[in-house]
Amino acid sequence: MVNRDEAHEDPGRAASRLTGRPVTGAPTAPGSPTEVTLDGGARVMVKRGDAPGAVRAEVAGLRWLAAADAVRVPAVLGHDERWMVTERVPTGRPDPGAALRFGRALAALHASGAPHLGAAPPDGPEDAFIGLAPMRNAPGTDWPRWYAEHRVLPYVRGAVDRGTLRQHEAAVFERVCTRLPELAGPAEPPARLHGDLWNGNVLWGVDGEVRLIDPAAHGGHRETDLAMLELFGCPHLDRVLAGYEEAAPLAPGRRERVGLHQLFPLLVHAVLFGRGYAEQALTVARDALAA
Repeated sequence: MVNRDEAHEDPGRAASRLTGRPVTGAPTAPGSPTEVTLDGGARVMVKRGDAPGAVRAEVAGLRWLAAADAVRVPAVLGHDERWMVTERVPTGRPDPGAALRFGRALAALHASGAPHLGAAPPDGPEDAFIGLAPMRNAPGTDWPRWYAEHRVLPYVRGAVDRGTLRQHEAAVFERVCTRLPELAGPAEPPARLHGDLWNGNVLWGVDGEVRLIDPAAHGGHRETDLAMLELFGCPHLDRVLAGYEEAAPLAPGRRERVGLHQLFPLLVHAVLFGRGYAEQALTVARDALAA
């Protein structure tokens, strides 16, 4: 349980309490994540999670990704149920060589696997988050069925409830889900996914190495991470994909399946941010039905 003092503390106090080091510099305006300077000059990032289980899910995800020894992530320096302190990553310009290495490392991360579809990271909650949206890590064995039940239809219902999607439009996604077994391509073993792999969660370090932040980590299909990276744009994406294919070739027909995997993040965004993303998801769904 979080006590009253901890519930109202600022990022600087949280960083000091969780790292055991005095803070010499912290912003006066609230924000999350926030950069804080510890005694000795080390700069760290402090993030507050107000939803129950949000911090625990993110910490577990970062540690699960780190355990694969593939893609690098910032180290967790301290956390409780409300606050998390991680290393700060000095960032530079995206680089083609770093992109190629990132693609290879992402392939290795996925290949490190998960116990099953929908697997939560060790010590992570079943009821987790993708951004600010709830995300349930329910187990499954058949990807088309699991993806429909736990990554598409819950957000269709959420968008309808919010008025972002009209009731008759939900039927478009239901038809796609019915056809997923024939559209999904060959079965693959569960991959260890970052789960929220848009460009804002890809940090191009000044040392020439990529770090990933803010995971919604779970066991899933590896093409979902790649499709999300493509949906919101990524510098040198061609090099990322080249490195990935070099390390772990993708099944034929991946290009035709990109839209299917993008339905998940598009519908999450429709729930969180409105009609524009709902219309984009509808276009993708209709294109899949027309294929």
